[in-house]
Amino acid sequence: MPNNEHANFPRAGFFKRCGAMVYDLFLAVAVYMVAGALGFGIFIGLTSSGLIDTTGYEHVSDLLNNTPLYKGIYQFWIALCVGLFYISFWSYGGQTLGMRAWRLKVQHPNGQNLSMVTAAARLVWSLLGIGNLWILINGNKLALQDMMTRSEVVELSKEANQMRNWRGV
Repeated sequence: MPNNEHANFPRAGFFKRCGAMVYDLFLAVAVYMVAGALGFGIFIGLTSSGLIDTTGYEHVSDLLNNTPLYKGIYQFWIALCVGLFYISFWSYGGQTLGMRAWRLKVQHPNGQNLSMVTAAARLVWSLLGIGNLWILINGNKLALQDMMTRSEVVELSKEANQMRNWRGV
């Protein structure tokens, strides 16, 4: 559902986006650590119960790191959790915590929030943040991920940033 009130904010520039990315990097590292601990705990549980054989390995971590299948699943799990962090925040409210601190919001040009699918595509097209460099090349303050997902990052007013629920506002 479009929100014309939110469609009129100016697009955010490169340096504001970088500021929000730094804040979000700390949160992403925290999500990475929690997901890693949870994944490792599950792996220990599977080895302790005998569902995964540890024969030939002195430590459970050796088995995890030296078996490509287990290591791949573990790394996929962690990447999925970090990716879901961004996808969830972008699609339910348009702001990560770093974006909220810098008064930024990702949305469609009509003010509508991103769907989970569009947020996932945005994550892929961001190329781990490198897609933001495109802003320096073109004059319309659109990053690669903005253009590829028909979205934009806008700079909110202080009043608009205080709103707690962007859905249905």
